[in-house]
Amino acid sequence: MNEFLKMLVRAFDRLSGFGGLLAGIMMCLGVGMIACEIVLRSMFSMTLYVTEEYAGYLMAMLTFCALGFTLRERGHIRMTFLHRTVYGRARIYLDMICYVVAFCFCLTLTYFTAIFFWDSVVSGSRSMQISQSYLAIPQAFLPFGALIFTLQFLGEFLKSILVLRGDTAGITLKEDHGNLGR
Repeated sequence: MNEFLKMLVRAFDRLSGFGGLLAGIMMCLGVGMIACEIVLRSMFSMTLYVTEEYAGYLMAMLTFCALGFTLRERGHIRMTFLHRTVYGRARIYLDMICYVVAFCFCLTLTYFTAIFFWDSVVSGSRSMQISQSYLAIPQAFLPFGALIFTLQFLGEFLKSILVLRGDTAGITLKEDHGNLGR
């Protein structure tokens, strides 16, 4: 049973890593596009016309794709006042309760972003900008990223179960840093 849980944890961690890689690629694309726009405007008095629109799409897409990776790496802002008052197994149980609540929230988020995406597919929604981009393409990354985030919360819950069982060999555990600046 523990080996199956470890397999799931590693799969969710890899999926979150893929989301982080995808977010990094999107960030580089956005920076490159903005740099091209700056060069074109300042040196040639030209524009790409779509830079602002596509930079916005990329920002939304990379944000959702990076959510699971950020959770895996313990990069999300956390309210730790209650977390600092409990130790040992009680802290693990507190984390597990938080993971369940977050999982339910993210499952709902995934559902509603999937409806949002599917509505654009069915209606054939297009951007009102000059590009008239098919909106389902950038919107597809919203449920995808939300699903990665949801699965990573499940993975964190499973990691907690493995910690309680004392069988963490072969999985990566990240500790929260006490200092805010890391």
